[in-house]
Amino acid sequence: MDGDGTWDARGTHANPVPRARSDMPPMPSQAPGVPPLPDSSAFLTWLRTPRPETLPGVWRFGHRPRPEAEPELIPGRQLISGALIAFLVGWLVWSLLQNGYVGDWWWVPLLLVTPDSWRGPDGAFGRTGTALVYTGYKVLIALIIMLVVGKLGRWGEVWRRFGPPAWRRAVPAHEPPPVPEQDPAEWPQVRAAGAVDAAERLAAEARSGQMRDVDHARIARAWQGVRSGRFGLATFTGAVLQDGAAACLHPSGERDLPARIARHDLLTGQVRLGTTADDARNPYAYRGTGLGLGPELLGTSLLAVGPAGSGKTGTVIRPLAESLCLHALAGRAAVVVVGAAGAGLGPADAYDVVVQIGNPESVYDLDLYGGTADPDEAAAVLAEALVGDLAEPHQGGDTRRSTTVLAQLLGPFWAVHGRFPSVPELRQLLDGAPVPMAALRKGLEDSRQESLLRELDARERQMGNPGDVGGILADRVALLDRPAFAGFFDTSGQSRPFSLKALDHPVRVRIDLPQRGHADASRMLARLVLAQFTASVAVREDRSLFACLVIDDATGVVTPEAVRGVQRLRSGNAGVVLTLRTLDDVPRPLRGPLLGATGCRMALSGLTPWDGQDFAEVWGKEWIEARDVTDRQIIAETPAGKVLHAVRRVITGKAPTARAVTVRQVERERWSASELAHGVPPGHAVLSLTTVKGEHAPPLLVDLRG
Repeated sequence: MDGDGTWDARGTHANPVPRARSDMPPMPSQAPGVPPLPDSSAFLTWLRTPRPETLPGVWRFGHRPRPEAEPELIPGRQLISGALIAFLVGWLVWSLLQNGYVGDWWWVPLLLVTPDSWRGPDGAFGRTGTALVYTGYKVLIALIIMLVVGKLGRWGEVWRRFGPPAWRRAVPAHEPPPVPEQDPAEWPQVRAAGAVDAAERLAAEARSGQMRDVDHARIARAWQGVRSGRFGLATFTGAVLQDGAAACLHPSGERDLPARIARHDLLTGQVRLGTTADDARNPYAYRGTGLGLGPELLGTSLLAVGPAGSGKTGTVIRPLAESLCLHALAGRAAVVVVGAAGAGLGPADAYDVVVQIGNPESVYDLDLYGGTADPDEAAAVLAEALVGDLAEPHQGGDTRRSTTVLAQLLGPFWAVHGRFPSVPELRQLLDGAPVPMAALRKGLEDSRQESLLRELDARERQMGNPGDVGGILADRVALLDRPAFAGFFDTSGQSRPFSLKALDHPVRVRIDLPQRGHADASRMLARLVLAQFTASVAVREDRSLFACLVIDDATGVVTPEAVRGVQRLRSGNAGVVLTLRTLDDVPRPLRGPLLGATGCRMALSGLTPWDGQDFAEVWGKEWIEARDVTDRQIIAETPAGKVLHAVRRVITGKAPTARAVTVRQVERERWSASELAHGVPPGHAVLSLTTVKGEHAPPLLVDLRG
């Protein structure tokens, strides 16, 4: 079952260099730093909690659906006055009955069902035990009156709106456990397939508290592999009978993260980011519900824009990265998280691979060429990273010339040396250094590579021409040819480079960029990772594994080719999460295409009106019902009317008026630029959602702290 737990995640290069077995870290006997096992009753309660199908983005765990339309809300004064009037009417009716003002007809039902021996000569009930019947009948009539007037006076609505909150809080119902055929803790699908022994073992592990939510999700993922035919039923059954809840482990041997800061529901795949505000601008069905994001939404990519301190990293990126790491442990996802060193993207123990570029203590390196052996593919990806931000964002303004220049050098170098050049070697070739170029030519001549010699000749003819981009490429490569990066981007096989070709497996990767002192190099490396990611996920064989790239601060990363790559991710079961301080960090012609390429868009508090205008345009307009109220002064024509109006003016201080209400349908922006800039409270965000199936959620005001 290679896809669900036996592949070695630490051999992450697409073509790993053979090394002695002692070079590999030993497989841990137990997951380090794993939180204590959950209580069995708590796990079973979590597993059996209903998760109804809801609107996109609603936290499904224990959700109680609300009506889509808001019920008509009666004004408080009208509601209380109606309840009081109903009470007085009921009191009056009861008094009339008690004092005989309406006759004795209301006793007729009791007289019809009781024997005559129970009554005295005057028709009244005697003392032979029938007084209790008499009193009970009066109580019954009083209750009927109370129920009728309570219904008419909406006493229940008064209690729900104005009663003490502690008294109005609903007591949770203790539901009996479901029958075994419907109990998820009994694994009914596994039983139905004939693996009764495996189902019994898993059910026993769940009841004894030995199973976690990650275990359940991981084994469910393995069972999907059995149903799809990728694995055999006997293999699955044998693994479960041998290891129980620890079956089909992730290659790291871990069954949970060292710590969690967010709420996760691995049964639905959601992570809770906050609570949808109870605001009139939100649809009624969303108000007060939790906001949950999962792969079905991240598969359309997410763009979050907000100034520094608005909570992008702490309330958005960190929970999403944590959720994707849990999915990777469950064998469902591969995640790559890119950010500045020390940005708070989670502890190193939460990842399988941590690439700390510029840190000499880093165990892993980054493959500059994405693990490919195709010079043309390597040239295209590298050109996007080096000069993608210099390309004009219009038709024809791409990186094709830079790709051609790099391919003219990478192809011959690979043919001669069997590898791609290191950063110093590539810089020398782009500068046209005589010695490296002569050595490369001699190697091609010795091996009689005529076609590659023509490529090299073309490169030498272009050197020095006014339109040659080789000098620009050399200047960009020089940003990586620094002493701080001397031990990185090695192509000789002496290091342990990470390649994004490893996204065919459930791997967790964090890449720390050297922001301090190397801002330009960091942006270039972020573009490189994004280009390699979009190229790698497009050629994956197993697309059932969700792949996600998270970039904290995508300044300088958005290019024309990057936008086209993001548009293609949805069909490959992949997505990206990008954050920006402002849309001004994106070239003006690319802002609209970027907002259109991402299905989930988030505007955090503190946005500028210029950024708000871009969001307002992409979110569009909606038809609403506008009410225009006008007050028209009433002119009295009779003397009595004039006197009455004068008295009213003296008492109220205002002239008598008549109110006219005009209702009409108008079109307005869902969220205007001014509202986004000044109407979003701190700690809040406005978020629109789109699922991979095309379902939409309108812009929602969300409290990210809830």
